Amino acid sequence: MALLDKHAILEKNATLLLAGSFLVVTIGGIVEIAPLFYLENVIEKVEGMRPYSPLELAGRKIYVREGCYVCHSQMIRPFRDEVERYGHYSLAAESMYDHSFQWGSKRTGPDLARVGDRYSNEWHVQHLIEPRSVVPESIMPSYAFLKDTPLAVNEFETHLVANVRVGVPYTEDMLANARADLVAQADVNADTSALLERYPKAKVGDFDGNPNALSEMDALVAYLQMLGTLVDFSTYDEAAGYR
Repeated sequence: MALLDKHAILEKNATLLLAGSFLVVTIGGIVEIAPLFYLENVIEKVEGMRPYSPLELAGRKIYVREGCYVCHSQMIRPFRDEVERYGHYSLAAESMYDHSFQWGSKRTGPDLARVGDRYSNEWHVQHLIEPRSVVPESIMPSYAFLKDTPLAVNEFETHLVANVRVGVPYTEDMLANARADLVAQADVNADTSALLERYPKAKVGDFDGNPNALSEMDALVAYLQMLGTLVDFSTYDEAAGYR
């Protein structure tokens, strides 16, 4: 009862309540913020993560440009219903090379964090051309124009340089071969051995169904097909109990 009486003093005195609140917030802030000044990296490194290949990066630019992030998040929360529907919950490391990242809270359509390899290239192309032909209840607009829009590849290495300046570890070899890698990834006849050394697990081949042209559809589908495919989650699933 004596403790409640003392608490009543704070409740009745606005100045004391303000000072006490400020003290609590200050201590809490110091506890949370101070360690960040001593840590080189606050993101746990995860095996398998790498920078986007040039074609994937071009596809991501189109994804952001067309506002896909407005209806589709890339953040699977650590709840059973989310994990059972979409796959393993999202790790911070999966977004470490994203500028800006695609996490979010609003979903009009499904989360896309694990959409890679879930559907064929043909399915993605058809879905983007006429969404309701594969998902009858979809309210997504058509993006058919992407298939007819040539992908701009001139001086694309400058976009990689911009990413390097904000911390993405593209190497000199990656920068020097950026344009060649971008074209080769969507070319069914190209030698992609060097590309795959630079970007392991990159999907290669014709993405939009037209091997004679490199389109924005190629880039966007290449980006979608790599989402969630770089990290081997089998060890995480076992440790977390998601079997």
